[in-house]
Amino acid sequence: MFNEYNPLEKKMFQVIDNNGKVLDKKWMPKIDNEKLVTIYKDMLFARTADLQIVSYQRQGRIFTYPPNYGQEAIAAAAGVHIKDNDWLVPAFREMGTMLAKGVSLKELFLYFMGYEDGSAFKKAKNTLPISVPIASQLLHAAGIGYAIKYNKEDKVVFGFVGDGGTSEGDFHEAVNFAGVWKVPVIFIIQNNQYGISTPTKMQTASESLAIKAVAYGVKGIQVDGNDFFAMYKAIEESVDACRKGEGPILIEAVTYRKGAHTTSDDPTKYRTKEEEQEWEAKDPMKRLKSYLISKKLWSEKEEDSILPQFKEEIDRQFIEAENYGPYPAEDIFKYMYSEMPDDLKDQISEHERFLQWKSTKVK
Repeated sequence: MFNEYNPLEKKMFQVIDNNGKVLDKKWMPKIDNEKLVTIYKDMLFARTADLQIVSYQRQGRIFTYPPNYGQEAIAAAAGVHIKDNDWLVPAFREMGTMLAKGVSLKELFLYFMGYEDGSAFKKAKNTLPISVPIASQLLHAAGIGYAIKYNKEDKVVFGFVGDGGTSEGDFHEAVNFAGVWKVPVIFIIQNNQYGISTPTKMQTASESLAIKAVAYGVKGIQVDGNDFFAMYKAIEESVDACRKGEGPILIEAVTYRKGAHTTSDDPTKYRTKEEEQEWEAKDPMKRLKSYLISKKLWSEKEEDSILPQFKEEIDRQFIEAENYGPYPAEDIFKYMYSEMPDDLKDQISEHERFLQWKSTKVK
């Protein structure tokens, strides 16, 4: 695959077209029907949750949120392949992978409500917290990969970044380091066409983002990120290569952010209706659903019957998060360092004195 779809050849790896029709059976991954339906349901659950979170935010019940809308195929494909002992190093638009790894929706709600417990991930082993600083998490991914190789462990690191992140020095340092040491890291670029309002063409003069792999001497491939089967196959091959010691791998997943960058953003200021309509035809959910319906594995009736159940479960977990209780003041201080330095201890004492003064102050 990596030879046939070498980034220098300027070809994008694709398995199905916009209507769900298989283009080349050679690349069609082997997934049994029951598993494939389960995967689609998981994608549908993630999209439903995503849309409801935006609704909660508009109601003032949760803080700023970065929608995953339109990028579900990438996260779902990674979620199928990531194992319990593998490492997940997310950016902030990988809900499907995080849920597959064992992160609860309630924990994600808590995170976007500002609770430190939202990053606890009690049932998700080897999962780093959401990373808002752009691309800094990739250095962690490369470092974890180096530790895995040093300890001769059978693990793979899944590191995510957006197209905007490829303009950061951290991206280049991480891929360069990983390439030199041949570590088992899969760098997945979610190229959703915009870094906030900056289009990809203003991020780089390169013909693609995948081609950057060539400069670092690592395997790379450009994939249709809205084609679930293409993403599944690319990640499957990448995991296999990493477990054989042939990593790292750089995947450029070409997708489209259908919603806003975050709920604080207005995409109508920098993109056109025509562009949005063009990408609507490439929607990952529609394409996979068309395939399933053509194989008589799914129907609109089944979807209509399951959506209310999803919405009820999403609401249940959100209400649990909403009623979590007051934010512990000490959490502001205790998660920055493994051993708290004296200046932070002094700040805690000062804050406690302020609270005591405030509670005893005569009104």
